[in-house]
Amino acid sequence: MPSNEQLAEQLDPATTVLLTVECQQGVVGRDSALPELAKEARSSGALQNVARLVAGAHETGVQVLHAVAERRPDGRGANRNARLFRAAARLPVQQLSGTTAVRVAEPIEVWDEDFVVRRLHGLSPLAGTDVDALLRNLGCRNLLVTGVSANIAIPNAVFDAVNLGYTAVVPSDAIAGVPSDYTPAMVRHTLALVATITTTDAVLGCWKGPRRGASG
Repeated sequence: MPSNEQLAEQLDPATTVLLTVECQQGVVGRDSALPELAKEARSSGALQNVARLVAGAHETGVQVLHAVAERRPDGRGANRNARLFRAAARLPVQQLSGTTAVRVAEPIEVWDEDFVVRRLHGLSPLAGTDVDALLRNLGCRNLLVTGVSANIAIPNAVFDAVNLGYTAVVPSDAIAGVPSDYTPAMVRHTLALVATITTTDAVLGCWKGPRRGASG
């Protein structure tokens, strides 16, 4: 892990964006389409740590961007070219546009200043969405990646961020996947090779400072 000084420099609020990935009610909420993943996200503390990071970002002035996966009720435009998509289409809880399933889940708070970017296709919150353009317009150089799942969407987000020229930072206790022992293995053997690995407490420690709107 980087030193506190290195991490603080890397997570400069002026050039950092916090990305939450698929932290929506239909994925990590009480009525999830994926109850095993939802249970792991909550029992591991990952969802609570995402909420802590979002609160810290709001207080510090770090931009927050929530990436939500959804589909139209008629399924038009959605992928069908992998087993995962075909299985998802048969789940009892569907991530349908405009339903509670695609709302950001508690205890994460969404502020008016946040961006919520919704995608109708694919596996990544960056590829084929508005996220890259928004990040560049915001002056982002460092992308803090949190959420689910460590199996698919999180590595996709990290790889895409690196390919697009951003520095990816992953708080390992603010992501979750299944089974429970898969996440640390993914972090150690894959994500650590391409991203800065840290913890929620270390990030929040870097962001201690005046609240947004406070006078200097």
